[in-house]
Amino acid sequence: MKPGFVIMLIFGAILSLLGFSLAIAGATAAVVNAQDDDGYLTSPARSFSVQTYALTSPRMGSIEIQDVPAEIGGVRLRAASTSAADVFIGIAPQADVDRYLAGVNHTELRNLDISPFRAVYRDIPGSGTPEAPGDQDFWASSAEGSGTQQIDWDLTSGRWAVVVMNADASPGVSVALQAGVRFAFLGPLAVGLLLVGLLILLTGLVLTVFGAIGLGRGTPPAPGAAPGTPVGASAPGAAAVPTAPGERIFPARLTGTLDEGLSRWLWLVKWILIFPHVVVLLFLWFGFFVTTIVAGFAILFTGRYPTAIFQFNVGVLRWSWRVSFYAYSALGTDRYPPFSLTSSADYPADLQVDYPQRLSHGLVLVKWWLLAIPHLVIVAAFTGSATTWRYDGDDWISNTAPSLIGVLVLVAAVILLFTGRYRRSLFDLILGINRWIFRVTVYTALFRDEYPPFRLDQGGGDTPARAQITPAAPAASDASVAPAGGPPSSMP
Repeated sequence: MKPGFVIMLIFGAILSLLGFSLAIAGATAAVVNAQDDDGYLTSPARSFSVQTYALTSPRMGSIEIQDVPAEIGGVRLRAASTSAADVFIGIAPQADVDRYLAGVNHTELRNLDISPFRAVYRDIPGSGTPEAPGDQDFWASSAEGSGTQQIDWDLTSGRWAVVVMNADASPGVSVALQAGVRFAFLGPLAVGLLLVGLLILLTGLVLTVFGAIGLGRGTPPAPGAAPGTPVGASAPGAAAVPTAPGERIFPARLTGTLDEGLSRWLWLVKWILIFPHVVVLLFLWFGFFVTTIVAGFAILFTGRYPTAIFQFNVGVLRWSWRVSFYAYSALGTDRYPPFSLTSSADYPADLQVDYPQRLSHGLVLVKWWLLAIPHLVIVAAFTGSATTWRYDGDDWISNTAPSLIGVLVLVAAVILLFTGRYRRSLFDLILGINRWIFRVTVYTALFRDEYPPFRLDQGGGDTPARAQITPAAPAASDASVAPAGGPPSSMP
């Protein structure tokens, strides 16, 4: 692989993820800023009840604001009495509140648990009786009366406290409180984050696509392929070529050769050994996802899969299969996978996909999800963990069973550990399941229009598939060449 394009792909993936995160943050800020309450983000109303003269915010955790710019935002507080008394709510400097309630039995709100809701209080003893709060002149903002009372207060530097009392300064405060906050900068911040995020995302996607194209162009056809062989096509002799009428090969061919003399214990640590591959594949699969979308639009409008993108995406699948074959999808070899998108005649696992000369414009819209549903259900059964739920009287408990292919590979690994042998019949079954999975991947990733067969072709080599194919009409001349394969929408 060319280092420059690898760096471009990695850098593009990182920028794309960063831009996407910033765009999501901007969109979230825009939604918050659009709250239908005069721009305030408001909490639900919660009930508070104390037997003292006043309920205050905690002195040690009072609202301390330092060096705030003008018009930065504001706070909205609402209080509704849940008793017969009128309610008072106010916000004032902490020092003034301390003097007002000095020697008065009142309660500090120490903590709030949101789910489930629970208020934690601390009573401050005292024997004095406070004057009516509405008669005091130190409040920065206050309201009193029956029903719901509301105060709006612009954030200002200082140390502040919130006080809730009965308007007549009688003991026993019972109210429903609601708080809201407004930030004046939230709207511009949302727009800025969204625009910057989209710009970075677009830049990252462009770098990702060009990096993938560069890597695809630098990936040669399979070893031994003749000049002019379509990108992704296998070399002569790499797989059986149909010669009899009614016999053909699915255009995606997965192969794997079981190595002799496998280590009994190496599979126990392969999860560590493949870590470098996993890191690289994370970036490659991000590029695969992005370029598949690009290829989908190209197919929709031109009917062709861009060759450089095709070669890159096939290479990603090939790389993934080699790592899977080495690791826990087959455990078929102890030879470390190469860091390469290209085919290797020396490595015992390979994947070849024939390049399609034409693809259906319409199928690209439905085959990757709607038409593939039957296969996706089967693949989910092969690769997905089964989860069951039961209720023990207090809570729901889940039980998860491993995937089918995971169980088969584990059985093969245990047999290998104790006997030093890999059962050939078990290997053939595991390869057949992997072959089915990759055929479906090829179809859903838009490489081909031929529908994957509902067939478990076991064994390490991909063999011709029997199919009823109507013989083509005689050619008008010896120079004529009939198109290969059936119609794009055929489903063998």
